[in-house]
Amino acid sequence: MGDRRFTKQLIFFAFSLLAITASCQKDPAVNEPAASKTNIVADSSVFSSPGNFLAVSGTLKIKYNDSTYTFDAAKDSIAFISVHPDDNTNYFGITAINKEHSMSFGISSSGFVYSNINRAIAGGQFLLNADDKKPALQLSLSKYSGQKDFGNINVIQYNQGNELAKGTFFTFLAKDDKANSPYYRVEGTFDLQLK
Repeated sequence: MGDRRFTKQLIFFAFSLLAITASCQKDPAVNEPAASKTNIVADSSVFSSPGNFLAVSGTLKIKYNDSTYTFDAAKDSIAFISVHPDDNTNYFGITAINKEHSMSFGISSSGFVYSNINRAIAGGQFLLNADDKKPALQLSLSKYSGQKDFGNINVIQYNQGNELAKGTFFTFLAKDDKANSPYYRVEGTFDLQLK
């Protein structure tokens, strides 16, 4: 159980680091590469997979409670990634951070990604800091949520033509990792392009 939790924490760390890396690439002072498919490269072999792409256009929309939050790839950083921490484990997912660095989101599933799949959620996190006067909202997948089903990600289309990834997801995230912590349904859509 401890090894599994460590693996999930490693994956969340990977998603967070990729979001930060991707956000730096969207900085106006940094020139965009000319290639239509951009591999995200970091110092660790965990991130060197050829299946990591930074979306150039499209949106990621997240609904939490009565609010909808939107990441726009034209200005925010949204990456669709594949992570392979060892020979027997594979994860894929979406990680995003807005231009103002006040909102970030990540969701993952185990296995390989391709079109027309519906997979169980393996990890998720949503961070939001509206302003200096309100505390940050931090939601993450909790082993104590009482859920046996943590939701799923449905990838309708993946890496076809200019379409990077298109689909829907839902999951249940908690405010903390305590036994009686309430959990909340978070759902959304993604439609991301490489051009």
